[in-house]
Amino acid sequence: MTTKKEERRIKIKFRIRKKVNGTADCPRMSVFRSNKQIYVQLINDLTGETLCAASSLGMETMPKIQQAEKVGELIAQKAQTAGITNVVFDRNGYLYHGRVKAIADSARKGGLKF
Repeated sequence: MTTKKEERRIKIKFRIRKKVNGTADCPRMSVFRSNKQIYVQLINDLTGETLCAASSLGMETMPKIQQAEKVGELIAQKAQTAGITNVVFDRNGYLYHGRVKAIADSARKGGLKF
């Protein structure tokens, strides 16, 4: 059974995905946020493959905002080693504040361009 909040997020997600597409040169940076963890993937939508990914698994001792900042730095490092500098940000229906914003800001500091 889905709640109204989840249904709202899914509607927003589909609205965003109509406009946001990732390619090999400029992949889609997709964020998934659960209650305990946060995950980020760089996705090439033309082939449907994940180019690189990072998550907060193993960082449970830190506060959630610091976990998100660390994951943003990690994805920026992995992207640069893969030769990726430009990405399209997909917030996946989540509001752009808190952990989602922390990931975006730290990835920008790490060298990714949105």
